[in-house]
Amino acid sequence: MTVHDLNQLLLICSLVLLVAVAAVRISSRSGLPSLLLYLGIGVAIGQDGIGNVTFNNAELTQVIGYAALVVILAEGGLGTKWKEIKPALPAAAALSTVGVAVSVGVTAAAAHYLVGLEWRQALIIGAVVSSTDAAAVFSVLRKVPLPSRVTGILEAESGFNDAPVVILVVAFSTAGPVEHWYVLIGEIALELAIGAAIGIAVGWLGAYGLRHVALPASGLYPIAVLAIAVTAYAAGAMAHGSGFLAVYLASMVLGNAKLPHWPATRGFAEGLGWIAQIGMFVLLGLLVTPHDLLDDTWPAIVIGLVLTVVARPLEVAIALLPFRLPWQEKALMSWAGLRGAVPIILATIPMVNGVDDSQRIFNIVFVLVVVYTLIQGPTLPWLAKKLRLGDSTGAADLGIESAPLERLRGHLLSVAIPKGSRMHGVEVAELRLPAGAAVTLVVRDGESFVPLPTTVLRRWDELLVVATDPVRDAAEQRLRAVGQGGKLAGWLGTSDQEPDGRGNRR
Repeated sequence: MTVHDLNQLLLICSLVLLVAVAAVRISSRSGLPSLLLYLGIGVAIGQDGIGNVTFNNAELTQVIGYAALVVILAEGGLGTKWKEIKPALPAAAALSTVGVAVSVGVTAAAAHYLVGLEWRQALIIGAVVSSTDAAAVFSVLRKVPLPSRVTGILEAESGFNDAPVVILVVAFSTAGPVEHWYVLIGEIALELAIGAAIGIAVGWLGAYGLRHVALPASGLYPIAVLAIAVTAYAAGAMAHGSGFLAVYLASMVLGNAKLPHWPATRGFAEGLGWIAQIGMFVLLGLLVTPHDLLDDTWPAIVIGLVLTVVARPLEVAIALLPFRLPWQEKALMSWAGLRGAVPIILATIPMVNGVDDSQRIFNIVFVLVVVYTLIQGPTLPWLAKKLRLGDSTGAADLGIESAPLERLRGHLLSVAIPKGSRMHGVEVAELRLPAGAAVTLVVRDGESFVPLPTTVLRRWDELLVVATDPVRDAAEQRLRAVGQGGKLAGWLGTSDQEPDGRGNRR
């Protein structure tokens, strides 16, 4: 490759990224998940498109897709709040195991009896489309906040069900007869246990190290956090465990460890997550040959219809039978089973392994994801409102960044007051911070000043709070409590416990 070719490649990549970023704005206004727009970009520049780029390397697509999925799971884990997801773990685990089994069985039966696929191909499709995608779900629900229980179950399910689904797809795509079901269940349980143990261990050790070792530059913390998450995936995979479960759990441990420079780390992870999604979807769009999809459109619609109106509701009903959940929440979770990047990536596994009709499997999965995302995506906010599950009463949470002051044995908290925060109108003295913590500086309209006890805080203010090591956590909890409950937080039954980000006390 010459320098000229490299310059052209960089220009094309930058233009694709700019178009994809503009697509985010379009998706936010239209209510469509951005994955459809990214896939459209790939199809547009690929074969049969305006770019007429021929790309058919399924193995490279699978490798890049796995790498992108690791970054996406890491970003999702870092943004998962433990106190919110903890009550939802049993239900999410049931959906990710029992629910996946139900979904695979029902969908595979439909693919075999209604479409006429052989059992191996039918089982592969059933397993591939059993994985949900939280990014697709919450990209259309960001304007309709859900109750914390529903959110926790959906987020945990999307993080957990990738692992057993990958194991099933690999098992069904392996040459030779499929193992007995009890052997396969044992292998899945063992791989999940190994992945969970490694993920939690790597996350805990990484968090301990980052909290006790000061790095020379704040920009190194985001890189270190992502490196630890990727280490969890690699260690889990090399130990013959579930690397995807390991990276998700390790990231969740890191995300709840109150690490230094956390907002910067979170923003860095979100940026990488967007790049991973954009690159992955564009590449998957390139892999598709549009004129080959026509013959597989109706089989995809039939299988998707059974998956959406039969398999997913049955999966939710059976898996959540032991849990006393309102029917409205079960109905929303039944309709919220959006499929996104993971099924399309997993559909490349049989292509790489040389399974018969693997190209047809990929085409069916591709059409199914696109068609039913177009149907389910825009209707999810409407359904949430009709079921009265939207919760828009919560006050906006504060943005708090922590930087350690090791030699002074303290922490510097940078607090940003957003528009909807109930800290607006509260005097500094009314914060009632614990002894050992104090507001030392306020930045307002680009100017900074040292506040008095009677200084009234306003939205968009930025505060610098100094806290000693023993009261650092208590000071942050108090600030968040006032941000959610106002000056009376802690009085009249209002708890100082950390909010869940939707106005609910935990």
